[in-house]
Amino acid sequence: MVTIKWLGHAAFEVNIADKIVLIDPFLKDNPQAAVKPDEIQKVDIIVVTHNHFDHFSDAVDIAKRHGASIVAVYETASAAAERGVEKTVGLNVGGTAKIDGLSITLTPAFHSCTSNPSGVVLSDGKVSIYHAGDTSLFGDMKLIGQLYKPRVALLPIGGFYTMGPLEAAVATALIKPKVVIPHHYGTFDIIKQDPNEFVKFVRRKAKNVKVVVLKPGESYEL
Repeated sequence: MVTIKWLGHAAFEVNIADKIVLIDPFLKDNPQAAVKPDEIQKVDIIVVTHNHFDHFSDAVDIAKRHGASIVAVYETASAAAERGVEKTVGLNVGGTAKIDGLSITLTPAFHSCTSNPSGVVLSDGKVSIYHAGDTSLFGDMKLIGQLYKPRVALLPIGGFYTMGPLEAAVATALIKPKVVIPHHYGTFDIIKQDPNEFVKFVRRKAKNVKVVVLKPGESYEL
């Protein structure tokens, strides 16, 4: 069984391939986070899509506390190593790291940061999950869908810094997952969104895709 838990903002806890994977943990300074960093019970791998504070800020402390690996674009992984993380995997967009039966592939993302931004595909060989990171809509999302066939896509809908609900619905149509889960909205006033608007757009653009709207702390099981 694969379990996906939304922790708030862009942070997810994914239980896959007998590993607990955190993606973009932004917990300590996020008032809507489901847990705080010291409440994390176990984590094996932390994936960081880019080095903005609302994705990277808690990754180092959590990794050091649990002896977890940080997987990220090379420069972000190197920054984590310089801050005392013992296990890091620094690859680049298009590359795949394999860790004990889990494949972690970094995909393109269109965003600003001091290192390359990315999305990520997690796969245990049976199920693939695509977290788009912070990104705009781009046409090659269709290739991500064709290559990795993600059963679940985790897409930002907040607008301003990323795609909004309409663009994310078009992305859903390009990727063609079975399930889409929105994130990266509501944390700050500037990215307030009604996820029901996203649901409406998906029904128009990708009617065969199931939209699962989670509250922080809620999970979806495959």
